[in-house]
This record gives sequence, structure tokens and C-alpha cells, in this order.
Amino acid sequence: MDMSVKQDVLKVLEKRRGESVSGEELADELGVSRAAVWKAVKGLKAEGHAIHAATNRGYLLEEDSDVLTAPSVQRFLTHDFDVIVEKKVTSTNDAAKKLALGGAKEWTVILSEEQSAGRGRFARSFYSPRGAGIYCSVVLRPGYTAAETLFITTCAAVAVAEGIERVTGRSADIKWVNDVFVSGKKVCGILTEASFSVENGGLEYAVLGFGINVKTQAFPAELANVAAALYPDGECSGDTRAKLVACILERFRYYYENIPVRAFYPEYKRRSILIGKTVLVTGGESGEAEVLDIDENCYLRVRFADGRECPLSSGEVSVKIQ
Repeated sequence: MDMSVKQDVLKVLEKRRGESVSGEELADELGVSRAAVWKAVKGLKAEGHAIHAATNRGYLLEEDSDVLTAPSVQRFLTHDFDVIVEKKVTSTNDAAKKLALGGAKEWTVILSEEQSAGRGRFARSFYSPRGAGIYCSVVLRPGYTAAETLFITTCAAVAVAEGIERVTGRSADIKWVNDVFVSGKKVCGILTEASFSVENGGLEYAVLGFGINVKTQAFPAELANVAAALYPDGECSGDTRAKLVACILERFRYYYENIPVRAFYPEYKRRSILIGKTVLVTGGESGEAEVLDIDENCYLRVRFADGRECPLSSGEVSVKIQ
């Protein structure tokens, strides 16, 4: 089967999701035979796309069809992103790093329906069941200073929180540094990885990865009390994941391109679930402390029980709400 015909047919059906498009119309628009259209639709249905075929009416991509594809995401994008969707990868960050090493341009995006070895910070595993979440990584080629590139993760946290609110209507908060919470439980983790160039001493590329629990219904026992899904009953519409990916990418691009003016900072601070809370600090500093503020460099300002006040960086410590 001609893969390009299949993708072209899907692109038309995505644009007209919920509408019937005749085989003749598809054939004329794409410059192929009706037989080629029929084969393409057959192939798409085999991949899980909910396409209804009716005599004298044509083909209809049903509203509840939920298979992530490049056309389904690009339908909601306004900027130029090169979107790639895989069925299964070890991790989208690993896949994105391979693409970056191969010369992939900035804003190359890789999504997967499933990860066999998804991971977060400190090499923790990230539960990534098939079709239940968003597993996404973006290739970046920052021209910023090393200090400014540290804000890529915080930009992403704000973008994810805003995307969740805009698409689902649910309020989203941020647990310093990069976990997004809804109703007191974690729904998203973010991991940024980078490669430095020995020749110029700067960043060769960076990869931003984020994983969102969209409709996961059964978490492993060790996650059941801390993780949650946006739609635990799976009641989201067929294009919810595509809309959410697109919204997050657009919001992230805005904040990323405005890192020098810290455009992300007001929202990052406003959404913090730590300010005013007592936390347990572990790492370079340790002990119970009250969180006083988050400054423009995204340092957590805390006061320990002995009265000491100090800024904490994410690379030095981790915190747990008491």
C-alpha cells in the first residue's frame, strides 16, 4: 500500500472529522484512484481508526476515533512543527535524541502511543500504557546561555498546566520543579536532557519530554496514591489527546521563545503548590522548612526550623510536602 496515499486520506478525514466524504471526492482531491482510496481506508481501519463506510455516502472518521497521528495533531497547530508519531518506542526522549544527532531541525516532535522504558527525573520509570496517555518529546537547538536553558523545564510546566486547563477545563498546579498536579495528584512529569558541544562549549541540542496520564485507569500499586489521570473513566472525546498536544506545543513555544524576559515566571509562581507549605528537604540541605517564595531564577526560597533562610536549586535538593 502507498503510505503517502494513506496519510493523505487520513489528513482529509481528520480535517472533516464527523463528516462523510465520498470515495470519488477523495480520489479527485488526492489525484488517485477510488481503489487506492479504498485500500488506504482499509489500512487505516486496521490501525484502529474508527472510520465508518456507508454506501452512497462515503467515509466518515468518527468523532470518538482516538488514534494519535501527525494529521490529528497538526490540525490544531498554528506554528510549523514536524510531527512524527510511532506506535511504540523505548522512550520518546531517546527517539528524539537520535533524531537530533541525525540533524533533525528544531521543533521536530515525536509522539508515541506507548513507551516500553519511559523515564522521568533521577531515572525514575514513567508508566506509559498504550493509548492511555501523551508521551511526547521535542527537539530544541537553543541559542541561549547555559543558565537560561535551565528554564526550558519550567516553561514546559507552565505550558502543560495551561494546556490542561484550556482543553479539559480542569485547574492545574505545579509542584516545584516540574510536576503538574490536578486535584492534588500528579498527572504529568517533565524531563529535559541536553548534549553539549566540545567544539564550541555550547549546547548542541536539547530534548524536552513530557508524559501526561490522560485516561489511565489502573496504576501500579506504588503509584496509585500519588498519580491520577485527567479522565480516569476514559470519557474524553476522540480528539482530546491531539488537541492537548497541540495546545501544549503552542504554549511551550511561546514561553521558550521568550525565556530572556522570563515570560513563564508569573504563571509558574502563581500555580505553585508549595509556597506557604512546610516541606521535607533532602539533598545538599536537609530538614523541615517553610517555603517562602519562588524567585525569578526558579530557586525555592525556604526557612528552616533554626531560622536559616536560603534558596534551593532543583539540582541540589528534592522536597516532599509534609
